[in-house]
Amino acid sequence: MLKKDYLKEWDKEYFWHPFTQMKVYREEENLIVERGEGVYVYDINGNRYLDGVASLWCNVHGHNHPKLNRALIEQVGKIAHFTTLGASNVPAVVFAKNLVEITPPKLTKVFYSEDGAEAMEIAIKIAYHYWHNKGEKKAKFVTLSEAYHGDTIGSVSVGGINIFHEKYKPLLFDVYKLPSPYLEAVRKAGREKALEYDTTKILIEEVEDFIFHNHQDIAAFVLEAGVQGAAGILPFPKGYLKEIRRICDEYNILMIVDEVATGFGRSGYMFACEKEGVEPDIMALGKGITGGYLPLAATIVTEEIFNAFLGEFGEAKHFYHGHTYTGNPLACSVAIANLEVFDEEQTLKKLQPKIELLEERLEEFWSLKHVGDVRQYGFMAGIQLVKDKEKNEPFPYGERTGFKVARMMMDKGVWVRPLGDVMVIMPPLVISEKELEYLLDVMFESIKALENI
Repeated sequence: MLKKDYLKEWDKEYFWHPFTQMKVYREEENLIVERGEGVYVYDINGNRYLDGVASLWCNVHGHNHPKLNRALIEQVGKIAHFTTLGASNVPAVVFAKNLVEITPPKLTKVFYSEDGAEAMEIAIKIAYHYWHNKGEKKAKFVTLSEAYHGDTIGSVSVGGINIFHEKYKPLLFDVYKLPSPYLEAVRKAGREKALEYDTTKILIEEVEDFIFHNHQDIAAFVLEAGVQGAAGILPFPKGYLKEIRRICDEYNILMIVDEVATGFGRSGYMFACEKEGVEPDIMALGKGITGGYLPLAATIVTEEIFNAFLGEFGEAKHFYHGHTYTGNPLACSVAIANLEVFDEEQTLKKLQPKIELLEERLEEFWSLKHVGDVRQYGFMAGIQLVKDKEKNEPFPYGERTGFKVARMMMDKGVWVRPLGDVMVIMPPLVISEKELEYLLDVMFESIKALENI
């Protein structure tokens, strides 16, 4: 057998893939990537595919970027890893300072981890521990239905996507759960008015009433930063995030904002909370933090929260948490270079017309027979596939309709990973307008082809 044939065989025999039904995977032909260049990846057969979901929403400046490559290579020549438990390293120190300089002013202390789920797990533990150190019995969390914050036990506990989380319910801690802002807004005001300020006022009245009656034991309000990503790109109505900040301030509740998916330009801003001038007490970052190169995440907190953990050693107030690779020098070096590329290539400025183009082109998808909703937040979008548009009837789950569309797109040189029957558009930020047009053309044609199946 040729090398590529061995790889296909070994992939199906030995590799258990995440969020993948392996019985189905082993029956199909699948993509095995060998290299990448810009917004494209190449498989072991030499076929080229446009990376339509930025390698799971994390690639920012394209694959094989010379500056990011150089940062990694230069750091390898110095040291690859050293513990940060009671010690430090140069890139971790520098990048912590960089993060504090670009995140909202209240956030001044950085705790590293390796991915967004861990960053959220840390945020939850810090919030609980903070109130414990202050001698207050506040241990409950408020979360939103359809939320996704990762797959560790703590992050799943504050999540709300049943198909992901229901099986682990006996392992989870109890939380207060409020309705998904977008889905509730659609239910109350309809799709056309779902994102308006007037709709937000209606939703917030109910949120505030709940908090008023339960705030005494609430440690933190946990939510994504403007859009529920893994739920299918469900944007918050305008002003919702800012109103939650006001409520948290009024009732002495910490606000934890998950910027894992939205951080580092995906919203059109460096951080989505900037859109409404919101400063959370705790912010979780991941995905685009290294430009999509290496596992790194960060949980950033206020000075007040950090100070609550200070004391004499014997008081045992310090934060008992840490990972082997916390503050890894290789990852932090690439993260530093990632921010430099943002400045040097004016990434955010160049992104704005592409966001406008995406918004304009998305209007076309409403004409398709099997499109029930079209949603956009910055440079991320979700197109909801339905069996019957008039009845808003979904396709049966087992039919894997989203994956059928993705397979058709793959045949035309575009790789996407749907969220069930929501087709996700989330390319690297540096995609050209011509490449974006091609991605959208292929997705449109592939969804339209469902009409003939």
